[in-house]
Amino acid sequence: MKASGGMQAGGKAGETAPVRGFEMVPAEMPLAMPEQDFSATPRDFPPRPLNIDQWARRILVVLLALLPASMAAHEMRRSIGLDGISAWEGVYLALFIPLFAWIAFGFATSLIGFLILTMGKGAGVRRHRVQFATPLKGRTAVLLPVCNEDFQEVLGRLSVMERSLTRVMGGERFEFFILSDSNPANGEIERQAYLDIRKSFSRPVHYRRRALNTGRKPGNIAEWVQRFGGGYDYMIVLDADSVMSGQTMARLAADMERHPHVGLIQTVPTVVGASTFFARWQQFASRLFGPISAAGMIWWAGSEGMFWGHNAILRTKAFAQSCGLPELPGRAPFGGHIMSHDMIEAALLRRRGWDVHMVMADDSFEEFPPSLPDLATRDRRWCQGNIQHVPLISRIKGMHPVSRFQLLVGASAYCTSPLWLALMLVVLGGALAGAWPPSAILPSGGLLALTAVLLFGPKLLAMLWAMADPARRIGFGGAARMSRGLAADILLSILMAPVSMLTQTINLFGILMGRKSAWNGQTRDRDGMAMASAVWLFKYHIMLGGALTALALKAGTSIGWMIPVVAGLLLAPFLAALTARKDLGQKAAQSGLFQVAEPWWRTQSYRASRYRQLSLDNAPIRPSSNIANDR
Repeated sequence: MKASGGMQAGGKAGETAPVRGFEMVPAEMPLAMPEQDFSATPRDFPPRPLNIDQWARRILVVLLALLPASMAAHEMRRSIGLDGISAWEGVYLALFIPLFAWIAFGFATSLIGFLILTMGKGAGVRRHRVQFATPLKGRTAVLLPVCNEDFQEVLGRLSVMERSLTRVMGGERFEFFILSDSNPANGEIERQAYLDIRKSFSRPVHYRRRALNTGRKPGNIAEWVQRFGGGYDYMIVLDADSVMSGQTMARLAADMERHPHVGLIQTVPTVVGASTFFARWQQFASRLFGPISAAGMIWWAGSEGMFWGHNAILRTKAFAQSCGLPELPGRAPFGGHIMSHDMIEAALLRRRGWDVHMVMADDSFEEFPPSLPDLATRDRRWCQGNIQHVPLISRIKGMHPVSRFQLLVGASAYCTSPLWLALMLVVLGGALAGAWPPSAILPSGGLLALTAVLLFGPKLLAMLWAMADPARRIGFGGAARMSRGLAADILLSILMAPVSMLTQTINLFGILMGRKSAWNGQTRDRDGMAMASAVWLFKYHIMLGGALTALALKAGTSIGWMIPVVAGLLLAPFLAALTARKDLGQKAAQSGLFQVAEPWWRTQSYRASRYRQLSLDNAPIRPSSNIANDR
């Protein structure tokens, strides 16, 4: 290992050498990572055979989503279009139908996931167990990019993972790299803390801080690949708040060795570490509702899975060959460095013939923002990144159709909020203009019931799934506590939905007007917020709540259907301030509200990680199903 600081030699002839603040790293093992040409389709990989079974699954999901959307469109057409469709009514239907189809698609995915997890025992649902009879041959680098984080917490999580690797066969094939983009002040804290602890590790733990964080996280990873990637077969990319057991890391590496055509395996991480009331709520919701949605998505995605930028293993040479990101021409939000790089990288891997899989692993963890404002800050960055994908959907030649669909879905997720707001304004505006009677445009009882099923059905299905397994039920505190948590989640979700609607709408229009998002270190710890600050932060929500109430009263329409929306908007600052408190989170924990099972490193009992690879058994017509068959 070499220690150095200041200006470092490197780069091509004639280029300025990169500046590094401090590093203790092994000898460089360079690996070329060429910048990708989005305008040309790669031809240097064998053609992929058509997977009829996988396409049938995708068609089924689309049909399941279109069926209720068609029923809703027919019902609305009967109620408002019997004498022809006016301009107001046309705009209403143009907004209503896509929004309904979006909700129906989410329900269809969750329904399939529920059926897979509760009743499926055939292809696509068998648990994948890797036998470690053959030692791991490849070397794996575990990368922890950090940027102005609480470094003691980072080292604590790294220590948990490093100790866990000592318990598995092949753990000696793993090395850790802390890749810092922190500022000089935080970098000095990191340097001292790293020097104090590094000799206590049983395997190599390297550290490098860039003085110039060009390209943010993807630039950080790319710089490591170009300097050290040649010495490692695989790389596990984590976030600063990630934890993954040694057993799961070894199984991921074993899967990569068994299936040489796989370029990436993304785990579905579990949320942990919640302390505020808001984070405890989100942790409970993620644990309870997330698995059935993830299982359904894995089922139809197959070998065209997604990458979330962390808690995943990648084949280093495949990543270097496929994922050199160019800087996009033009200004933000569409130009500059690619922000949400992970989705693009997954698409680029598949573009060159590498399979991208998603798996469900119990011992892969991440944390959640502690408050609603912190979630909104992170969401704004994601919004800018996903909107940047829109022109890339057609610009990147040779992308798989499913990759294009996933990019479209990611971008359209941020368009549903302004569409929902526009729909409410059209309803009130049409009633105010006399385009329809105040109650004529409202959905019928049957349509309202269908909407409720699509919105809340996945939550009820998730609870049924959890109830079916005694161990899982106990993990949520039993049936009574789980039911209380579900009821509280539904109430909070109803109140928070309009808050997110307006926040995302403001973010979207701000980004389209050229206001870039800051991409700094995340706030991972908070204990409350001042009410005055909350009122100022959510002033537009309060104003919109008052305006919608005034419009409804003036139009003479029933205000009953608007009460949840108006209440959520007017109460936004109070909800944000109260749910950001740790004492309320502790009271919720003591009362059993939003109870979840503690992770293995907190209970000090290292359980055998159940590694459920739902996407790896996608070939029911073959005698043995595995990743290799899912192409």
